[in-house]
Amino acid sequence: MNGIVAYGAYVPFARLDRKAIAEALGVAAGSGTRVVASYDEDVTSMAVEAARAALRQTTVVPEAVCFATASPPYLDKTNATAIHAALDLPHTARAYDMTGSIRSGAGAFWAALNAPGSALALMADIRTGLPGGGDERDGGDAAAAFLCGPSSDAMAVPVAMASASAEFLERWRVPGDTASRQWEERFGEQVYVSLAEAPMKEAFAQAGVAPDRVDRLIVAGPHGRANRRVAGAAAAFGMKEDAVADDLAGVVGNTGTAHAGLLLADALDRAAADQTIVVLSLADGADVTIWRTTAALAARKPRRTVASEIAGGRSIPYATFLTWRGFLTREPPRRPDPQSPAGPPSYRAEAWKFAFIGSRCDACGARQVPPQRVCVKCQAVDRMTRERMADVPATVATSTVDRLAYSLSPPVVAAVIDFDGGGRFQCELTDVDPAKVKIGDRVEMTFRRLYTANGIHNYFWKARPVR
Repeated sequence: MNGIVAYGAYVPFARLDRKAIAEALGVAAGSGTRVVASYDEDVTSMAVEAARAALRQTTVVPEAVCFATASPPYLDKTNATAIHAALDLPHTARAYDMTGSIRSGAGAFWAALNAPGSALALMADIRTGLPGGGDERDGGDAAAAFLCGPSSDAMAVPVAMASASAEFLERWRVPGDTASRQWEERFGEQVYVSLAEAPMKEAFAQAGVAPDRVDRLIVAGPHGRANRRVAGAAAAFGMKEDAVADDLAGVVGNTGTAHAGLLLADALDRAAADQTIVVLSLADGADVTIWRTTAALAARKPRRTVASEIAGGRSIPYATFLTWRGFLTREPPRRPDPQSPAGPPSYRAEAWKFAFIGSRCDACGARQVPPQRVCVKCQAVDRMTRERMADVPATVATSTVDRLAYSLSPPVVAAVIDFDGGGRFQCELTDVDPAKVKIGDRVEMTFRRLYTANGIHNYFWKARPVR
């Protein structure tokens, strides 16, 4: 069985203060903030960002991508192929969706751990409920990525896995619905608490680990009360009370399919070698994995931790949140609607559109963005080497604010950026305050959804301030 070779997480930049919901609707909304995916983000773009964070820590190339989400941008069409393309993986690498349910996150992880070669397990979700409801208040948006490979090279290895499945109607959403429905909370709480007991005992028996040796216990699932009750009963399993991990509900919210992965990434950020981490996922059953960290963990932690991802961010008004989620339709600019991208040219330009591949002239060394056949500097023809630009930082050379362009979050900030090592490119800036953008700002590229037209999502790259 594989182990975790590298990992990464992505937490969007926007935040919604729960007090803003209370002030707007006059409902009890609690305290703290929830994380909000921006108007130009979806689960595919967030999964790309989490995967990029993981793959920066290793030279291992995934042979498969397993993508889990309960809120897929496409049905029928595979969403994992866009992630595959954005990561510039070889065409031989497999890409599969595991979508439609929160438990699919545990399934993607299981598949990656049991893959014959290296495999990338991705979990991402955007949690949205009706205005004033519990899911709106308690939800959150995030993604997590785990590259699984041979245990001999792993930073964390699974020493036990156990599950229990049951058919019961607790939370559901039919195709086309914008929000989930839930049965009376006490029913789900009772079912989940009883389901957790048997796989927990089985996993500890498999691992041969005494519960009091657990360094971190993670309990994640869509039912908050059940999670808290099971975590609160850690002592009954023989675990130390201070081993229970923070569920990040007060600063992120419950991120559904991604939540167990996000909490595991946070635990790995804080862990040292030779520690024991227990992950219990409660979603239409119970899935338990007991992990043991290795000495490789210290050298391969991501540049940005989950805590640092959470620490940043910018608050947005409640009306902006409703607009981004489609609950508030606002007057568009008096400009033509965006046109949907066509299939054939998108396919032909896959390396540029998805992987952000530029070119460098073999004759004079000039970098070309977008890629060219004829060098713009020395006019050499067909003497180019492809060069991936997605991870090359850049500097703002000039910028402008466009208040007439089509956008769900006007105004649009456009900039000309100069890449380190050469190459100039005009693009849109995101996650910025238009009044604070200035020449010389350092930026990095991020994979986003430019817009959706006629049911087609137009993915491409934007620049954002370096985090």
